Amino acid sequence: MTGESSASPLIFGGDAQSPRAALPVLPPLALYIHIPWCVRKCPYCDFNSHTASPVLPEEEYVDALLADLDQDLHAVYGRELSSIFFGGGTPSLFSAEALGRLLKGVEQRIAFASDIEITLEANPGTFEQDKFVAYRKLGINRLSIGIQSFQQEKLQALGRIHNGDEAVRAAGMARQAGFDNFNLDLMHGLPNQSLDDALSDLRTAIALKPTHLSWYQLTLEPNTVFWNQPPTLPEDDTLWDIQEAGQALLAEHGYAQYEVSAYAQPGRPARHNLNYWSFGDFIGIGAGAHGKLSHPDGRIVRTWKTRLPKDYLNPAKSFQAGEKALANDEMPFEFLMNALRLTDGVESRLYPERTGLSLESLAEARCEAEQSGLLQVEPSRLAATERGQLFLNDLLQKFLS
Repeated sequence: MTGESSASPLIFGGDAQSPRAALPVLPPLALYIHIPWCVRKCPYCDFNSHTASPVLPEEEYVDALLADLDQDLHAVYGRELSSIFFGGGTPSLFSAEALGRLLKGVEQRIAFASDIEITLEANPGTFEQDKFVAYRKLGINRLSIGIQSFQQEKLQALGRIHNGDEAVRAAGMARQAGFDNFNLDLMHGLPNQSLDDALSDLRTAIALKPTHLSWYQLTLEPNTVFWNQPPTLPEDDTLWDIQEAGQALLAEHGYAQYEVSAYAQPGRPARHNLNYWSFGDFIGIGAGAHGKLSHPDGRIVRTWKTRLPKDYLNPAKSFQAGEKALANDEMPFEFLMNALRLTDGVESRLYPERTGLSLESLAEARCEAEQSGLLQVEPSRLAATERGQLFLNDLLQKFLS
């Protein structure tokens, strides 16, 4: 869709003082598919995951996912998918047959970009060589492997079902299965972790030559076992030392930080996540999945699906649990809470393109953030300073309505 913004109709959100233009170009579109089952729920995990029964309802769940997608198709007619992400839970618990039927059903409904990125989350404890060869043949071309640590004591503390040797083998099996693009998920700030422990984990991960590393600090989230029974975590000084030394080590080996906790080899950032952080669109299907869709008239709507698998699979219940159209006065925070996580931020022009609001509507808060040293003084970009990245919550507070 094309058109000059000056000729676009105006709509109004929650703030009637700030007109929003129709969107001349819709952002890239992605698909998130949630598989909610795990072998065991980890004590730190606050995602919508549930302990799997011995036999998973694969056929019924794939049927439900496609029916769920059918209900969202009216909002994305004529668009194509730039990426698909299977998240969880542990999507690698599903058979290649089930995922193949699902991907075929999705492609029959929405066109795939010629260079589509399709990522599957997997845990080392569920790796089987034949299964992953079959996944690759389906067109899945990127893996995200949940390692968290290579040290047995730390893995036990985190409730993981794999050991360090299995984690190392998983990376090798991924390559043997034909995956030349894969991420390793690694945590730091683990119970009783020292600087040497953390760097040892990083060095082991780097030696496996992943194209991407997600390296992030363990946090205690509400509604988790760790929240109610907190483990002994490293002191703040140790956490700071780990962060500084780890970032230096990653940079030394060619992993450029492009987001708060994401590091990639040249040309290998996660396209799906980049789309999310730059306020792109995504359909969310599956139990508890969230979505965000822009409409040509300027409306931007967030949706969320029924959370419990038994309810999601119940034909008497609706897939969608709720939706919310974003008001104008919510837009600055909604856009920037993701965009400012990127170390280089985003081009300023992206704000009016993806929100329908003028850059001038940010002027007052932007000036205050620049004067406080949290936002870069760069007219063509919206990007946090190094200090702003350290105090991102303080920076974002300036853009709250």
